[in-house]
Amino acid sequence: MKCENLEQVRENIDRIDDEIIKLIAERGTYVVQASAFKKDEEGVKDTGRVEKVIAKVREKAEEYGANPDMVEALYREMISRFVGMEMKEFNERNNQ
Repeated sequence: MKCENLEQVRENIDRIDDEIIKLIAERGTYVVQASAFKKDEEGVKDTGRVEKVIAKVREKAEEYGANPDMVEALYREMISRFVGMEMKEFNERNNQ
């Protein structure tokens, strides 16, 4: 969509941000659920899975015309935060 002024640009960015945040929240609910299926802390960290996700999102970034390096950096940060959240959930569940 071609915007005709800065206000339209900002409205569209705000709309997209809203959707991104909803999707991050949804992703988080699955991350918490995943901790119930992990046997140990190494399973929570699962570096092999992280690298598969990174490869997949880099591919998708190229397909959609996004900067793969930026997408990778964003995903690495997001995954790191989610692993921390999942680890906390895992430890709470297993230390009771």
